[in-house]
Amino acid sequence: MTITRRAFGGSLLAAPALLGTSGRARAQSAFPSRAVRIVVPYTPGGVSDITARLISEPLAAAWGQPVPVENRAGADGVIGTELVARAPADGHTLGLVSVGHPVNAAFYRLPFDTMRDFTFVTQTTATPLVLCAPRAFAPNTPAELVDHARRNPGVTFAGTGGVVRLAPVLFAQRTSITLEYVPYRGSTQAHPDLIANRVNIMFDTVPAALPHIQAGTLKALATTGAQRSPQLPDVPTMAEALLPGFEAATWGMIIAPANLPPAVLAKLNADIRAALRTPAVIERHRTLGAEIVSNSPEEMRRFVQAEMEKWGAAAGAAGIRPQ
Repeated sequence: MTITRRAFGGSLLAAPALLGTSGRARAQSAFPSRAVRIVVPYTPGGVSDITARLISEPLAAAWGQPVPVENRAGADGVIGTELVARAPADGHTLGLVSVGHPVNAAFYRLPFDTMRDFTFVTQTTATPLVLCAPRAFAPNTPAELVDHARRNPGVTFAGTGGVVRLAPVLFAQRTSITLEYVPYRGSTQAHPDLIANRVNIMFDTVPAALPHIQAGTLKALATTGAQRSPQLPDVPTMAEALLPGFEAATWGMIIAPANLPPAVLAKLNADIRAALRTPAVIERHRTLGAEIVSNSPEEMRRFVQAEMEKWGAAAGAAGIRPQ
């Protein structure tokens, strides 16, 4: 067989590219080759943190590598999320973020692009909100609340930021009423004033409000999930009670830096979804009032885009501008 100088030269030029391709393929097929950290951009103890720690065990067992959880709280999740955005796109740094990821774009000028700078791996959980009020507050249903607000201007709502801040804004917009915002740093700070009827309503997470509802110091008017909450089966959804299509929830998802190799993304998606389906993980989330949700990367991307548009529009209509 005769090899011409041109052909021989071309084969030499092609060799490094072929070696580089095979090298990348080997690196991807060997993933993970070291510890995979999950950055949680919030303080310990919340649903995102609990989810990360629960799935880290089955993932470590499946991968034969440590899966440490690293809390990097601050600036409503922005600090830890930026850390993920700036990490190498090799799958060894992940983040477990909440609905705050798309919502933050309505409140802040962010050091990253919410959509472009991340790979969306899968959703992890969804936790509906509950519209709750003091026992002494007259309305007992969303329809009665709307009628009361129209006849009695000055109805107040407690908000703590993110979707808990924007859900009542969206409710007011959909029902053409006016609600006055009373800010709080967190649910535990808001609950005493809510129970005492110093503030009238709150869209809070079911786990946070449930002890007070069970104790009879707060009453539940509606929940905001697609289905009724297992913890509050007798409470209608907002869609059932008054507003078809109204949904508001806190949720979690796994993210990675942008441009993650497709093979690594596919493995992460499959293995994390398997970890989420383990009985211990499902049962622990059930006690938290959270539903396990897993989906494909493309479904997750579409969902985040829709959430960003929905909450961004609600914030804009309320005069909220990124600071």
